[in-house]
Amino acid sequence: MGAIHDQAMQYVYQQVLHRLLERLTQGQRASLQLLIQRLMVVAGGPDCIGGLKVMLVHTGSQDSTHTLAFLRAAQLTLAARSPSTFNLRIATARHTDMPATVLANIERAYAALVVHDDPRVELLMVDAGEVRPFDAHQAVSPHQQQADRHAVLQAGHLTGGHSLMSLAHRHYLDLADLHRFGMAWEGGVDVLVSGEPTPRRKRFLAQGLRMMREAGLQRVRPIEAMPRALFQLTDAVRQEYRAPVVSDGATEKTAGYDSRVRMPRFISVDDLVYDPACGHGRLLIELMRFRHEVWSYGFAPDEPGNPLLRAHLRGLRSEFIDGRSYQDGIEDCLKSAEERLKREQVPASQRELLLGPWQTADSLQQVRRLAGDFALQALGISETQLVCLLCSPIVSQGAALEDFLRRCHPGMLVALPYLHKALRGHTSSDPVVQWLTSTSGLPLATLQGLYRRGPLIDSPVSPPDH
Repeated sequence: MGAIHDQAMQYVYQQVLHRLLERLTQGQRASLQLLIQRLMVVAGGPDCIGGLKVMLVHTGSQDSTHTLAFLRAAQLTLAARSPSTFNLRIATARHTDMPATVLANIERAYAALVVHDDPRVELLMVDAGEVRPFDAHQAVSPHQQQADRHAVLQAGHLTGGHSLMSLAHRHYLDLADLHRFGMAWEGGVDVLVSGEPTPRRKRFLAQGLRMMREAGLQRVRPIEAMPRALFQLTDAVRQEYRAPVVSDGATEKTAGYDSRVRMPRFISVDDLVYDPACGHGRLLIELMRFRHEVWSYGFAPDEPGNPLLRAHLRGLRSEFIDGRSYQDGIEDCLKSAEERLKREQVPASQRELLLGPWQTADSLQQVRRLAGDFALQALGISETQLVCLLCSPIVSQGAALEDFLRRCHPGMLVALPYLHKALRGHTSSDPVVQWLTSTSGLPLATLQGLYRRGPLIDSPVSPPDH
C-alpha cells in the first residue's frame, strides 16, 4: 500500500511541476535553471543537494508567493532529474490582524503546490514565540492577541500617534522573530531565501535604522548584512519600544539575539524570480489564485499592517486631529488607491469593480463599522482607544493630556489634576484609574511608564501617513 501511495504522489508532483512550468515564460524558465544552479553551488554539488535545508519566510504577499512557486518548481525539477532534492521549510506568522484575504492566499498557494503532505516540505507558523505546524484554521492564541494589542497601543503613544508606525512596528519586530525561530527550529537550516526586491528589503532595514535613531540607539551593522543585522537591530529597537510593557500575561516570549548562533547563508533571488517585463503573470493569478486585499491598493506595498485598519486610522485622524471628516480621510485612501491602480495600468473597468462599492457616503460609513468591528474582535481595541492612540496624550508627563480632553472628552477636564496624579504613581480613586485604563486600553502601570517617557518621534501628532 505504501509503494502504491508513493507512486501516486509522485504522479501528483509531476502534474504540479507541469502546471508550474507551463505558466512560466521562456525567460522565467531560464531563471528557474539559474536558481537551481545557485542552490546546487550552495549545497556543494549534486551529490549534496539532498542534505540542503532551505527556508522561506512566507508573508502571503505576492512577492513571497511568487518566490514560493519558484522554489517549489526548483525542488520538483531536481526530484524529477535525480534521486534527491533539497528540503524546504516555509515559515509564516499568524497575526491577529492578518486580513482574511492574505490567509486565503496562503492556503490556496499551499493547495496549488501540494505541499501539505510532502515530507520534503515543512510548514511552520510562529504564534506567541512558539513554533508549531501551520494550521490556517487554528485560532490565534490569547497570549498572542494580548501581546499584539499592547504592542499596537504602545507604539501609537511612543511614536506620537503616527498611525503607520502604530501598526508597522509590531510586524517589523515579529517578522524578525519569525526568521529567528524558524531558522533555529529542530536543527536549523542552511539557506535563507528571500524574493523581496532588493530596494524594498533595504527600505525595510532602513526603517529599522530610523526607529533606532528616533530611540537614540547606536547603529549596529551595515544594512546589507542580512540576516544578522536584522536580529541585532530589532533586539535593540524592541527594548526601547516595548520597555514600558507591564501587563497581565502580555509579556513576550522572544529570545534575545545570540551572536554565537550560526547564521544560515542568505540568498536573494529577486533577480531570478521576478521579470519586470511580464510581472507575476499567469503563475500568480491562474495557478496560485492570488487575490489582492482591496484597501492594500491605497498604500505602498512594503507598508505592513492590516490595510483596512490603516484606512480606518486615516479616517479617525482626519476627524479628530485634522479638523476634517472621517469620510475625507477614507476618500484620501481611495484616491491613493486609484492613482496606484492607474500606475499599475489596471483597466478602468477593473478599477471601478474594486473601488466603486466604496464611493458613496453610506459605504464610507460602512468602512468605519467594518474596521471598528475588526479592531475590536482581532485586537480588542475600541475606537475610543484608537483615538487616544492617535492623540498620544500620556507621554512627556501628559503634555498633550489637557488638549486631548478638550478635544475628545471635555467632561473630564475637571478631573485633569487627578489624572496627572494617578499617572505620577500617587494613590488615586478607582473611577480615575478606570477612566484612564478604559480610554487608553493599557494598564495603569504601563501608562505610568509611558508618562515618564518622551515620544520616539519628534512631533506629538505626526502628519497623515502617505
